[in-house]
Amino acid sequence: MEKEKLYLYNTLTRKKEEFKPIIKGKVGLYSCGPTVYSYPHIGNMRAYVFVDILKRALLFNSFKVKHVMNVTDVGHLTSDSDSGEDKMEIAVRKEHKNAREIANFYLKVFMSDLKKLNILESDLMPKATEHIKEQIALIKKLEKKGYTYQTSDGIYFNSSKFKNYGKLAKLNLEGLEAGKRVQIGEKKHASDFALWKFSPEGEKRQQEWSAFGKVGFPGWHIECSAMGMKYLGSHFDVHTGGEDHIAVHHTNEIAQSEAATGKKFVNYWLHSAFLTFKGEKVSKSKGGLYTISELEEQGYKPEHFRYLCLLTHYRKHLDFSLEHLDAAKAAFERIKRKVAELQSKKAKGANHSESYEKTFLQAINDDLNMPEAVQVFLKVIDDGTFDSKKKLTLLQKFDFVLGLGINNMRDEKLVIPHEVKQLVQEREAARKEKDWDKADALRKKIKALGFDIEDTPSGVVIRKV
Repeated sequence: MEKEKLYLYNTLTRKKEEFKPIIKGKVGLYSCGPTVYSYPHIGNMRAYVFVDILKRALLFNSFKVKHVMNVTDVGHLTSDSDSGEDKMEIAVRKEHKNAREIANFYLKVFMSDLKKLNILESDLMPKATEHIKEQIALIKKLEKKGYTYQTSDGIYFNSSKFKNYGKLAKLNLEGLEAGKRVQIGEKKHASDFALWKFSPEGEKRQQEWSAFGKVGFPGWHIECSAMGMKYLGSHFDVHTGGEDHIAVHHTNEIAQSEAATGKKFVNYWLHSAFLTFKGEKVSKSKGGLYTISELEEQGYKPEHFRYLCLLTHYRKHLDFSLEHLDAAKAAFERIKRKVAELQSKKAKGANHSESYEKTFLQAINDDLNMPEAVQVFLKVIDDGTFDSKKKLTLLQKFDFVLGLGINNMRDEKLVIPHEVKQLVQEREAARKEKDWDKADALRKKIKALGFDIEDTPSGVVIRKV
């Protein structure tokens, strides 16, 4: 089969581009990872499902991927910029534990959620606190090149010295300067940002290091540049993150990295859109929405949420509701039943693998069009002319990208409560008497107990909702 070209939407150029790695056949991929100060919510996890799909698509296209995902365990202020407190220090006071205990606890929760969602682990997960030396060295390099200045509260990057600052976010710097309404303190320009923050006078932080003549801690942005360049080099292929990273975090990463090295930092910038609830972004600062564990407590499986994520393109907002999750759950359970049936079917029929595989590859290579890829997947499942064994093999191949766990799908023995059996019998009697209103009412009662029924020529089939 002829190789399909992979196209990805590059935030830097605002267009889909053919993906061409720096080194043929190899990809350096950096993903902004978690700030480990509280439980990750489903808005966070949607972004990591997107990264997983990207990585799986690259592997499906026969690229070797080196994937680095950082862990922010210091320096991320509440404003995502230079104001507010360090989120880790707030958690220290709130939970009465030390910063390392908090970071390790929430990192463990995060890793557990990745596993539940069938997200492939990254090759490396460097922690910010374990790369202070690299961050200080990068700041000193910028200092020597004349890109920094010192204030009473830290070392700042002078954005006016860097040509094309704000190119990723298409920022209007003149408008930003003219329209600034907030106090910028000792900063020279509104767009300048902290590379290193000095610890406030009279305040003892749990995490601080001696540098630049005072004790302090790194700015959030410098962490990713230092770790990205250490493990992937000063110029690498792909950098991912949420759309909220475009205007500040990733804009600043580009500026400080390219100022330090004098060359392009990253070729392709990919950003996932927010998970929203009633039109608003879901965030930890607003209390989040649900965690994966909380969804499990309500009877949903992590794969139901993963399937829901696949139904909306990563660059579109995913509007979350339990009704939408219910629909995804029902569709996933149908897939599971169909796959279980295939495993016991005798092989017969035609082989349509090549045409379906071509269509599937076209979908994922069109900027990770997972809704379209899922449609191809469903067409394969429902194709009654397709040899069952070859069909199952193809579905397993597609599942390398989808990550739904086809190989673990088995026909589970259904235990039907006596109450449900009785209601089914009553409904059958109502149908025989053509009392359709009563039959519908009984069906709703059955559904409220967690079961659904399907009327088939061979009788009633009862399934778990």
